[in-house]
Amino acid sequence: MSKDSRAISRLLRHTGGERGLAMSADGWALIEDVCKLLEMDRTALAAAVEQNDKARLQVDGERIRACQGHSAAGMPVTREALENSWRRVRPVEELWHGTNQAVLEAILREGLQPGRRTHVHLAPSRNSHVGRRSRVDVLLGIDPAKLDQPVFQAPNGVLLVRSVPPGAISQVLKTDAVHGADWSGR
Repeated sequence: MSKDSRAISRLLRHTGGERGLAMSADGWALIEDVCKLLEMDRTALAAAVEQNDKARLQVDGERIRACQGHSAAGMPVTREALENSWRRVRPVEELWHGTNQAVLEAILREGLQPGRRTHVHLAPSRNSHVGRRSRVDVLLGIDPAKLDQPVFQAPNGVLLVRSVPPGAISQVLKTDAVHGADWSGR
């Protein structure tokens, strides 16, 4: 991901509120305002959006937003508005979440919580490019039939839920045991 792409993603996902960026509750901001805050021209912004490795950024006319991954605090976005902008899906295949061994015991006891984000990110398959976290030790299989809430899909394919109860965790795989699914790096 380019330096410009990282800067845009960070602004639209985490720091827009504190930097005074006018944003709608579902995350949209004017491209002109983003360019001004980041001291970037539209050509550079367009290139950064195109080069974003996980398609995190979405453009609609004169507006831009991060597809998902917003901080819950300090941002003008709301869970409800984000959910209303995403597509509700009903997955039947196991979903995946990458995490670290250090927090595995707590996750198995308490489930997955979004922490400082609005939602928990899930991937539709073990080798998915979206919904993945880099540098993980463990992959958690999530049984969608045991989720007690809706599952949403962002425009870039990431699946999102408000939380995952411990009973929905159906598999725990060490990443070195997952052949063909390199969750370390992208």
